Amino acid sequence: MALVAAVTLLVGLPAGATVRHTPFPVAAGSGDLKAPTTQRVRQTQPNFHAPAATVCSDTPVLREVADPSPKPQQHTIAAGELRMRRSDGARSAVKMLAPPSPPSPVAPSPVAVVAEAAADASYAAAEMPMAPVTGGGAVRQQQVAVTAGVVDDNADFAAFRQFLQGHAEAGQMGRDVSVRHRLQVVDAQGRPVPDAEVAVTATNGARMWTRTDAGGQVWVHPNAFDDRDSDSYQVQVRRAGRTVTAALQRGQKNALQVVVADAPLPARAKLDLVFMVDATGSMADEIDKLRDSLQGIVRDIGSLPSHPDICLGLVTYRDRGDEYFVRGWDLSNNVAAFQKVLDGVQANGGGDYPEAMNEAFDHAVQAINWRGSSTTRLLVSLADAPPHMDYPQPRYEQTMLAALGKGIKVLSVAASGQDTTGEIAQRQIAQYTGGRFIFLTYKDASDPSSGPGSETVHEVDNYSVDTLDKLVVRLVREELAQLPKG
Repeated sequence: MALVAAVTLLVGLPAGATVRHTPFPVAAGSGDLKAPTTQRVRQTQPNFHAPAATVCSDTPVLREVADPSPKPQQHTIAAGELRMRRSDGARSAVKMLAPPSPPSPVAPSPVAVVAEAAADASYAAAEMPMAPVTGGGAVRQQQVAVTAGVVDDNADFAAFRQFLQGHAEAGQMGRDVSVRHRLQVVDAQGRPVPDAEVAVTATNGARMWTRTDAGGQVWVHPNAFDDRDSDSYQVQVRRAGRTVTAALQRGQKNALQVVVADAPLPARAKLDLVFMVDATGSMADEIDKLRDSLQGIVRDIGSLPSHPDICLGLVTYRDRGDEYFVRGWDLSNNVAAFQKVLDGVQANGGGDYPEAMNEAFDHAVQAINWRGSSTTRLLVSLADAPPHMDYPQPRYEQTMLAALGKGIKVLSVAASGQDTTGEIAQRQIAQYTGGRFIFLTYKDASDPSSGPGSETVHEVDNYSVDTLDKLVVRLVREELAQLPKG
């Protein structure tokens, strides 16, 4: 798809959807959106297209991101560094901990490039018909329940900051969120205004973009985009063609409430729900469970009081040298066709421990045709390994800024085997976008083969436990329940 020429677009970003409107215009100049070596990085320009799709496809369409290093890589496996095996033998492969081979230099591909403008390497996205699938009519064995816990790191922000401070590597990952403010947008009747576009600007030109959630709220983290500790910021809120301006003072304790004129509400809630799944060998159990529970999840969401118009998307990823790198199926309202796609997803590949999570996250946020105005957008990320931080851009700390700008909340699900680095990345993404951190639980936290339970190896407290599918439905229900009645 051809790139759309617009003032606010950065060179090299994917044009996954026609841009009907752009983020608020910005002054001329180039922003600094390279992967940071510290948490304080100045941002001056948006790194995303505004979500603008109006409908979902009836047929899931596959876009595949080319492997920048297609030749199989050799990994040196250190003795005794095998990942935990499940004693029931359910996992089809075992990942291994080993230093990754350095990436080979790759020339930019001539097809559509999906990368940061300043990236020193690129990967390609090609559109093609839906891939052949298998297993749609297979009789599946009864799956053991998968239990999971959930925490809201924005609700218990002190515990989240304590978690980050307890790990030195967190200082070199993500963005600085130590300063935060709550912004709430309401109409003249005091009802929340969902999916309102927000731009926050410092006098020095630093700027961030976001969209309010279903409850008309968003968290603003000045240090994540402003490296000069500005005393005040101009806040612009745009909804249904109307713009309201307010002032935000750094350090103010009370939430900033902005009132906008009444905007028409859709007759029916709209929900874009995208699953991003690590499809390497050790994820067989989790993929099987998602496959078997998908239709139940969609049925339960569809029966919620808001009766949302649901569109489903899928992104799967492995790593360099595997059968494929990243695959994404665009949003579709055809549940049966989506189920066939999911039935064809197999867990395989991997090798070294980290995977291509950065690239998959970027593809999910930037290349999926997320619908525009008045849409609730949720991304469920399921992974048991951290991202490859030794690969070139894109990096998750850039993409989570784009996700916030597009109004995408991330529900980060840590599967068994996820290490501290992966937990840091997943929790940072969820916290920054206003989502939740979810983690699989077991009878014995150190033994995933012990069966469902309430124990976890992750550094969390005061969490609730349910089956994973019910937990996802519950979080969707809580999000949609905040919408004002249309």
